[in-house]
Amino acid sequence: MGVIVDYKDVEIERSGKNVLKGVTFSLSKNEFLYLVGRVGSGKSSLMKSMYADVPIAKGKSVEVLGFDLLNLKAGKVPYLRRKIGIVFQDFQLLQDRSVSGNLRFVLRATGWKNKGEIEDRIEEVLASVGMANKSYKMPHELSGGEQQRIVIARALLNKPELIIADEPTGNLDPQTGYQIVTLLHELADSGHCVVMATHNLQLVDDFPGKVMKCEGKQLIVE
Repeated sequence: MGVIVDYKDVEIERSGKNVLKGVTFSLSKNEFLYLVGRVGSGKSSLMKSMYADVPIAKGKSVEVLGFDLLNLKAGKVPYLRRKIGIVFQDFQLLQDRSVSGNLRFVLRATGWKNKGEIEDRIEEVLASVGMANKSYKMPHELSGGEQQRIVIARALLNKPELIIADEPTGNLDPQTGYQIVTLLHELADSGHCVVMATHNLQLVDDFPGKVMKCEGKQLIVE
């Protein structure tokens, strides 16, 4: 099992204030981790630290996908992020272009140049999230659940080993939320490592995985 994320005695700060300290955990392929805890407890900060959006204040060692985050130069950050798929709660789709246009934009921005390969990859990821027939649709023509499936497809474009999902069901009705979590678990089963922050403890009960709680500036393994 290849280790994907490895934190040893890590401290995370935001705006000069300590958010989490003594963070120690590791994750491998096929693992599904739930991050739970109150708003402001550090869940998002921990997730953002994994793709170098929040800097690590200090730690014995921090590795994500083979990158040493304690000594990561700014020029290397895009290479780290290309190996990570990020699923946002509020979708963040470009409203002025179609589903395929959104995906094409990301592929071109991350260095894909061959038109045929771009179109093939778009077809592949849309099929993998059950949206193969929606490529021509505009985001406003899709339901919330469909938009979140497109966001997951976008996260999969560069074949990431790690998928980070920050409250991916937060804006969805319960039934649609279940469908999205089912899809994320299927991705973990197929070889990805998935980290998902959630307030919905019913989901955690219904779709078992590793659980860690952010509380009192600590990360507690449940």
